[in-house]
Amino acid sequence: MTDFELVKLALEAREMAYTPYSHHKVGAALLCKDGTVFKGCNVENAGYTPTNCAERTAVFKAVSEGYKEYEAIAVVGGMDNLKDLPLCAPCGVCRQVLNEFGDPDTFRIILAEVKNVDDLSNITQDDVKMTNKTLKEILPLGFGPKNLYIE
Repeated sequence: MTDFELVKLALEAREMAYTPYSHHKVGAALLCKDGTVFKGCNVENAGYTPTNCAERTAVFKAVSEGYKEYEAIAVVGGMDNLKDLPLCAPCGVCRQVLNEFGDPDTFRIILAEVKNVDDLSNITQDDVKMTNKTLKEILPLGFGPKNLYIE
């Protein structure tokens, strides 16, 4: 699976977002180490606190199906009236959830700026500018499972 293909899957997931309050749609595509992909979108709630981000939706779907080893996640997002999407990085809570399952040194976060999202069927690599980061780069000094092991 190429990074571009993963971004396209994240764009598909973004189309399913439920965002009646913020109108900020986010999609994520989580690539497992065996090549399986789980898509997630953000799901808002009138109470705000129960809202769930796209990245966590993808991770929770994967975990619920028995997948806990991940290679990368692609994230795309922006207001639903935009034709061109800016970079949309995971929030702090999502970074923490990713840190639970991904190796901070090798797990890749693929962020994409995307042009012409009004016609997803014609998205090409020329429409996408990707930025690759490791989890460690976006969550320096993160607290994770290794911090809780007692020897």
